[in-house]
Amino acid sequence: MREVMSELLAWWEAGETVGVGTVVATFQSAPRPPGASMLVGSGGEAVGSVSGGCVEGAVYELAQSVVETGAPVLERYGVSDDDAFAVGLTCGGILDVFVEKVNRETFPELGEIAADIEASRPLALATVIEHPDPAWLGRRMIVRPDAEVPRSGSIGSPRADDAVADDALGLLAAGHNGTLSYGPDGERRGEGMRVFVWAFAPPPRMLVFGAIDFAAAVARIGAFLGYHVTVCDARPVFATNSRFPGADEVVVQWPHRYFAAEAEAGRVDQRTVMCVLTHDPKFDVPLLEVALRLPDVAYVGAMGSRRTHDDRLVRLREAGLTEKELERLSSPIGLDLGARTPEETAISIAAEIVAHQWGGSGDRLATREGRIHH
Repeated sequence: MREVMSELLAWWEAGETVGVGTVVATFQSAPRPPGASMLVGSGGEAVGSVSGGCVEGAVYELAQSVVETGAPVLERYGVSDDDAFAVGLTCGGILDVFVEKVNRETFPELGEIAADIEASRPLALATVIEHPDPAWLGRRMIVRPDAEVPRSGSIGSPRADDAVADDALGLLAAGHNGTLSYGPDGERRGEGMRVFVWAFAPPPRMLVFGAIDFAAAVARIGAFLGYHVTVCDARPVFATNSRFPGADEVVVQWPHRYFAAEAEAGRVDQRTVMCVLTHDPKFDVPLLEVALRLPDVAYVGAMGSRRTHDDRLVRLREAGLTEKELERLSSPIGLDLGARTPEETAISIAAEIVAHQWGGSGDRLATREGRIHH
């Protein structure tokens, strides 16, 4: 929904009714992740995508039907059969799409949700997508961490609200959308009710240390991937906004001091990735000594030759780091793509971050068998 929020909000503010289809679960090689949404406006306009083209036509028609009836629908789309006109995914995947009617009456909270997202205030939006009692379908609850009013709305009962709120906060902390299953009244052990949770967490952070030409390329690709990018270097002559237009912020400070302060302030979490590009021990070693002792950091990569890497390991061991802590270090940074230029190197680094996040091997898909997506 985040991708189409501006268009949805514009229609909502204008008092129009929109059909919204959202991917709430995927199986095997589905092309779009949970949370991907498609809008169908009152004038027949289509915005967004739920499958990259495979089932958009069917979802479009279903959205128009839901707008007319007002009743939300959960629909499953599977593999296309031999009939060329069958609705399905040629990639072999399966996806569940929840389609609902959205306007000021059915979704009065949309304005405040959009404002929170724009201000990077975290929230989770839980929606009932399946229940034995049709009256529960489409009910929503908003959960906000560390807020004076931690939740608003209701799934349907205090018991269900408590269970869903706890699990929604877990998804929000991880920054993942997901479908949760419960008994009809929120029982932990049971089935019958499914709830989809949008985790509108602030963008994850990419911390780039070392104001060099490679850092400028890494900052650009980090922004492209959706990270909030910070470039940090202790040398003010190099760490300037004009040299790093792709970064959200440029900080002049000793890297280890800046990172330690950010971690202490709670601004480093399990989605944060670090790219240490200075390959200078006076900067790298104190920084890595702090970073590798924090289990919450998602990825820690450091640039340098094999010789630099070996020397760095010696210095880190002398600083007291354990072998288990050193195993978390990706060095030399990046995948072996044969990269030469800063831009090619940035792609190599980004590829390793993506592979690390999703458990990819980094091998060529053409040489592998079995499923593409893990």
